[in-house]
Formats: sequence, structure tokens, C-alpha cells
Amino acid sequence: MELTIKTQDRYSRLQLLLRTFFGWLYIAIPHGIILFFLGIWSAILTFVAFWIVLFTGKYPKTMFDYQVGFNRWNLRVNTAMMNLSDGYPGFGLDVQDENLNFNLEYPEKISRVLLLLRLFLGWLYVMIPHGFLLFFRTIATMVIVFISWFAVLFTGKYPAVFHEYVTGLMRWNTRVNLYIAFLTDQYPPFNGKA
Repeated sequence: MELTIKTQDRYSRLQLLLRTFFGWLYIAIPHGIILFFLGIWSAILTFVAFWIVLFTGKYPKTMFDYQVGFNRWNLRVNTAMMNLSDGYPGFGLDVQDENLNFNLEYPEKISRVLLLLRLFLGWLYVMIPHGFLLFFRTIATMVIVFISWFAVLFTGKYPAVFHEYVTGLMRWNTRVNLYIAFLTDQYPPFNGKA
């Protein structure tokens, strides 16, 4: 999996203020409504894909592409709402963003053993350890986003080390979600590094 979010040379203070005070209205609500229904479809496809993978060992390519597009859309919205990039996140599964690069290589085979292991024990060996650490990392990230807000407001720059830390949380969380959703057999590492 590849997830990078470009650190811009300059950030718009006006866009920062607009996102802060009205982002819920013009970003979160319209995207959230559509992503809610697409998320339901994503869950249905995950259920169907589970059975297909169980019997064939292959994740259907069209379903895989949908899931990647859905994740990319979620990431675009989160990137905007966490002030990691300026601009308005595009609507659509196939939309590309100049500041966000998310790619997941299509797996030729998905392990049936790992598929069943994730289904029955994923909560134990994935959700508990990663969830515990991500909980605390998320709290730290929210503090960093708060501090970065003032940095952008006063300097027009997002501190690079903070930008990478926030991006790392998104990267780590995305890897866990992709693994649990049977999109990859690669166990997510306990970090947000590229």
C-alpha cells in the first residue's frame, strides 16, 4: 500500500478558517451523506467478496477497485478536514487529488487460511493490539492537529514533522482497515511509516 500526502509550500489561511468554521457544512455533510451510502455498499461487497475469496482464492477485480476508490475518497475528505491539504476534495471513486496519492496493488491471490483467521480471530490479533495503540496515537494526533492549526494560521506553513505524524496515523489506520477488509494479506505494521 502506498499513501502519501504532499506537504504544500504554503497553506491558505482563508481556507483554513473556512474549513474550521464551515467545513462541517460544505465538506463533511455532503461528502458524509454520500460516503455513508457508499459505505453500506462497501460492507455488502466485503461480505460477498469474502465468500468469493473463500471459494476461489481471488478477490474480484471490480469489487477491489470499488473498495480502493471508496478508501481514496474517505482519505481525501479526511485530509481536507485535518487541514493536511488545501482545496476541495473531489466527489467520485475515480477522482485523483494532486496532494494525495493512495494506491493498493491488486493481489493475484488472497490466502484462504488468512481469510478465515481474520474472520474468527481478527479481533484478537489485529483489532485489540492495533486499536489500543491507535487510540492513543489518535489522541496525540488531535493535539498535533490543534497546534498545527495555529502554525498554519500564523505562518502559512504546516510543520513538516507534524504533517508526517498525522499522515502516519492515516497510513496506519488505512493499513489495518485494508487488512481486516480482506483486501491484502500483508499484516499491518505497528507504525505509520511509508
